[in-house]
Amino acid sequence: MQASYRQFCPVAMAAEILGTRWTIVLIRELVAGSTRFNDLRRGLPRMSPALLSRRLKELEIAGIVEKTAAAADRSRHEYCLTEAGRDLQAVIESIGIWGQRWVSTDLALDNLDPNLLMWDMRRNLKPSPLPSVRNVVEFHYTDLPASQEYWWLIVEPDGEVDICSVDPGFEVELYVRTTLRTMTAIWMGFSTVATERKTECLVLEGDPGLAKNMQTWLGLSHFANEKKRI
Repeated sequence: MQASYRQFCPVAMAAEILGTRWTIVLIRELVAGSTRFNDLRRGLPRMSPALLSRRLKELEIAGIVEKTAAAADRSRHEYCLTEAGRDLQAVIESIGIWGQRWVSTDLALDNLDPNLLMWDMRRNLKPSPLPSVRNVVEFHYTDLPASQEYWWLIVEPDGEVDICSVDPGFEVELYVRTTLRTMTAIWMGFSTVATERKTECLVLEGDPGLAKNMQTWLGLSHFANEKKRI
């Protein structure tokens, strides 16, 4: 735990709890709806399991997170925000809006991670514009090593969405060939599907309806509509 600021100011006192490394982005994941330890790890792929456990414990002690038995399996645990934790949603959103407006695009796109991008795309994808059948979209990131270049988004008829980094063996409706930087720029709202298709930085093959409506069903970042101010 970091040393105390030794100030009575509420900002200083809040910073003692929220200012430790990874804490804000961990709360971001909890606000976004992740409750299971493994789901939190998928949203924080570069955070070690040991540090994640430590931060969750610190948030429990601070009264921000409550650890409970999972409803579906009482032997497993879930991490839920308390009233104090839910009250941080506006704080997280304000930080995200500030970052989208004032952090340079180049700096944002220097921090690329296919695991995080695909997890966020899975979470934000909008199934309603898709046909009511299983839809499989294959992403080929041409700038990544062989172990990371292929990913699959699977949208079931009931709207459940999953991601795979190993070929699931289903028929593919849409093939997406691009770079991780290009796809991240689209997801963050720095570019669009149409723009990248025109420059052939994004190539779509397969179902013409899925291709045409990709900007709609993709489900962009929560902050994608915030315009840059630098």
